[in-house]
Amino acid sequence: MRDACYSPLVVQTAVDLANTLRPIKGEDALETVEQLRDFLDDHPAAEPPSSAANQGTGLRHLTRADLAEVRALRETVREVLERANADAVEAAALINDGLRRSRATPVLRHEDGRWWTEVTSDTDRCSAHLAATTLSALASVIATLGPARLGVCAGPTCRATFVDLSRNGSKQYCTRTCSHRASVAAYRSRRSPR
Repeated sequence: MRDACYSPLVVQTAVDLANTLRPIKGEDALETVEQLRDFLDDHPAAEPPSSAANQGTGLRHLTRADLAEVRALRETVREVLERANADAVEAAALINDGLRRSRATPVLRHEDGRWWTEVTSDTDRCSAHLAATTLSALASVIATLGPARLGVCAGPTCRATFVDLSRNGSKQYCTRTCSHRASVAAYRSRRSPR
C-alpha cells in the first residue's frame, strides 16, 4: 500500500474478497483451492512480493489450509465492511487484531526518487500478506475518509459490500445495477394505484 494511504487497487481487492461470499444468494466463490488461485490471479495486489514471478501462472503452491485461512480472513474483512459505519470502534478492533495475527509490518520504500510506506507481512503465507494489505488499506480509508465510507449495499436483496472512494461520499449501493433496481422499484411504487 503506497503513500501510507489507501490504494484503490488494494481497497478493491478487500471488497472483492468480502464479496466472494453472497449470503442472501447462498453463493460462495471461495470453496476450492482452484477458486482461491483464480482470485489471487485476478488480484495481483494480494500476492506477497516473493511470489510475483508466479503471478498469473498458476504455479503457486496453495493448500486447503491456505484456503481455510483466506476464508477466515474474508469473514474478518466482511465484518469490518459491515460494521464500520455503525460501530467504528469494533471495526478498528477487528482490523487491529487481524493485522497483529498477520504479523503486519510497515516498511519504508524508495523508488524512482519517491518514498512511500507499504504494509507487508513477515511471512510468505498468502493469507498473511492478503490480511496485511487489505486490512491496512481499510484502516487507511477509515483514517483518511472516515468509517462511513465502508458499507453494505442498500439493495433489499443484496448484501454486497463496498468502499466509497468518491469525492462526495454518498454511495449507498454496491453497483449501478443495484442502484437502478432501487430507482425502478421506487418509481413503480409511486406510480402504482392505491
